[in-house]
Amino acid sequence: MDSAISDPPRHRTPLAHSAETGLKIVVVGGFGVGKTTLVRSVSEIRPLNTEEVMTQAGVGVDEPVPSSTKTTTTVAFDFGRISLNERMVLYLFGAPGQERFWFLWDRLFSGTLGAVVLVDTRRMSDSWYAIDRLEHHRTPFVVAVNRFDGDHAAFDLEEIRQALSLDPRIPLIDCDARVRSSGKQVLITLVDYLQRLARARETTA
Repeated sequence: MDSAISDPPRHRTPLAHSAETGLKIVVVGGFGVGKTTLVRSVSEIRPLNTEEVMTQAGVGVDEPVPSSTKTTTTVAFDFGRISLNERMVLYLFGAPGQERFWFLWDRLFSGTLGAVVLVDTRRMSDSWYAIDRLEHHRTPFVVAVNRFDGDHAAFDLEEIRQALSLDPRIPLIDCDARVRSSGKQVLITLVDYLQRLARARETTA
């Protein structure tokens, strides 16, 4: 395993007594894009997940990309937590990617301040539904391209923005969902974006 890849936390990290602001964040995207991996890599507690082993019943229904070694799938949601600073805590919910579980998304979006849309350039069309639902709920989001091994040469960020018809104001960044520092940067980008939106609303009120 690459030395840069983060191991999951071994011990529970207590929530600081100074924490006073909890932000609910949802991670969405297509099947096998790396949502569970992202939540696991950044969470400061041992993440709650609802992964089940993929069986023959899923053949033709849950189809990972040909090169994938994926053997499990999320059937409800993942949950993790990360403290951005002494006062601000993010509660992370990773949504299941399969179409048959999309009915759970609207409930997960309830009370959400922002979201991360995780994209796999090998299956970019899988991201369209996530973007559509977030826009429907008027939930601010950023888009993170999970760069799998050898993917950097596939499409650059501007090509991806055009393919997804993203508003130029929506942040779009590269990441590696396996690496804790990379996942944290995605969340920091989202929080910065939410703060900019809040300041813009204040100046126009």
